[in-house]
Amino acid sequence: MADTTPTTLALRDIHLPDPISWWPPAPGWWLLFGLVLLTVAAVFLFRYYQKKQALKKQVLAEFEILRELFNKEKNTTVLVQSLSILLRRACISFYPRSEAASLTGESWLQFLDDTCTEKAFQTEHGKLIASAPYLSENTPLDFDAEKLISVCENWLKAQPNKNHDRAGSTS
Repeated sequence: MADTTPTTLALRDIHLPDPISWWPPAPGWWLLFGLVLLTVAAVFLFRYYQKKQALKKQVLAEFEILRELFNKEKNTTVLVQSLSILLRRACISFYPRSEAASLTGESWLQFLDDTCTEKAFQTEHGKLIASAPYLSENTPLDFDAEKLISVCENWLKAQPNKNHDRAGSTS
């Protein structure tokens, strides 16, 4: 007679594969991460550029106000003082404060010349910029105001000077 008892086979239980590891990510995730980083960097660079351009536009707008005021009143002393203050404020905005804020006299004029292609601040007209803040408003000045306005305008339009390097200059 045949054996009708079921025999059990020596089978192992179901073996599931290991769970998928979260590290290292698939190449698609690396690509996405790189794109996110590039996008964030592009946004920051764009905002930095926009801020610098807005600052330059604001400085040039203030310069135009000074020009119009001079054309109305023809007060050369106030013009030179105002231009000196505007250049100082623009310098502190465009360059590190530690580099530009404490400069006076010849070193201030040298800095202005170093930060522009036109070297006009160490001339007769440019030297007025260094001494103007210390003059009283009643001090009569005789100079070519249009030449000084042109020199200051050229400097403002050339800012910020990306090639500026004070390491090689002497102050």
